Amino acid sequence: MDWKKLADTLFPQGHAIVEQDDFLCGSAQVDGQAVAVIGTTAHTPIGVEIALAQAKAILRTVREYPGMPILMLVDTQGQRLRHRDEMLGINSYMAHLGKCVDLARRKGHKIVGLVYDQALSGGFITSGLLADACYALPDATIRVMGLPAMARITKVPEERLTELAQSNPVFAPGPENYLRMGGLEAIWEDDLAAHLRAALAAPVNGDQRSALGLQRGGRRWAQPVIDAVMTGGHVRIV
Repeated sequence: MDWKKLADTLFPQGHAIVEQDDFLCGSAQVDGQAVAVIGTTAHTPIGVEIALAQAKAILRTVREYPGMPILMLVDTQGQRLRHRDEMLGINSYMAHLGKCVDLARRKGHKIVGLVYDQALSGGFITSGLLADACYALPDATIRVMGLPAMARITKVPEERLTELAQSNPVFAPGPENYLRMGGLEAIWEDDLAAHLRAALAAPVNGDQRSALGLQRGGRRWAQPVIDAVMTGGHVRIV
């Protein structure tokens, strides 16, 4: 989805979002409240430059606009796979971005993620998945790794992975499967502005993804294992 059309739909009261080299940054109005908007577009890979730009925008929001909600718009093919970025330590840049998101949360900023097009691997982990709650549009593409690449890495035939993907959301791409696993709070359809208002108004109750995954049947063991670790109990896996 074109980010400009998305912004006009999300923010009928107006916005001041600008794009520079596939990096989105600016502000918008939601029911008279200012919201910081940070994100990417054009399936851009997250290299050191965009990782730093996002981190800088988040820190500026924390410093200059205490408590302002932050909306992270996600459209990325993941981290940039270039020798230059690896030699510069792209993992450290992305870790820095993740720390900035966590700092904003601890400073009282409500953080909402929205996958409006594509979300893959590390570029998703350090953006939408670090939000207080992450949402997606119905046509969004979400996956950790494509099945062909997964087959090469795991040595499991692609046909077998395709078969597993029919019944196990861990192997399958798409927002519906991430909803089942608890990675997404909800999938937004119809009135996107109303969904955003509701998301910004929703209370923050900590990380509920494992509990949602158990409730929805997409991840049956994550929450029981967490509970066992926290209580010193045991989990019987059959």
